[in-house]
Amino acid sequence: MGDAIDLTGDGGVTKTILTKSKLDAVAPTEDFPLVDVHYEGKLADTGEVFDTTHEDNSIFTFEIGNGSVIKAWDIAVRTMKVGEIARITCKPEYAYGSAGAPPEIPPDATLIFEVELVACRPRKGSSLGSVSEERARLEELKKQREMAAAVKEEEKKKREEAKAAAAARVQAKLEAKKGKGKGKGK
Repeated sequence: MGDAIDLTGDGGVTKTILTKSKLDAVAPTEDFPLVDVHYEGKLADTGEVFDTTHEDNSIFTFEIGNGSVIKAWDIAVRTMKVGEIARITCKPEYAYGSAGAPPEIPPDATLIFEVELVACRPRKGSSLGSVSEERARLEELKKQREMAAAVKEEEKKKREEAKAAAAARVQAKLEAKKGKGKGKGK
């Protein structure tokens, strides 16, 4: 959708917006530092997926700015708004670097994450009303995601049926031609 935005000035963390948020969407702030994200992480060199929340449709929650995630996420997710989906590319020094990389990730790997910011929330201690509203909103988002997955599955099924029908038509034409060829020579 958009061009890559260099968030660090040295090319260490870039963000490309894949899906824009609504204009009135909330962004992480000091008052709303807890974020819920849906993501998929790949190695830039091979495209191999090393971590994802898509398989089990789970949500990953963390607090912006407290060092609980790699630097690239603290930098990039802070610039997102709820509903936005972005591709975040991070050089090793903004990812795991030489220390702390999980065994499946080479320490010098550039990583690419596709991240959807699902929600921003205040720290614990918020009013009960806002917590229940947030839960309801997350449930609605989950339902929307499940419906979208069902639509994709139905589209895939239709494409497969169309392919099978086309293959059957081609096969029938070939058989019809074979049948005509044998009859003419006699």
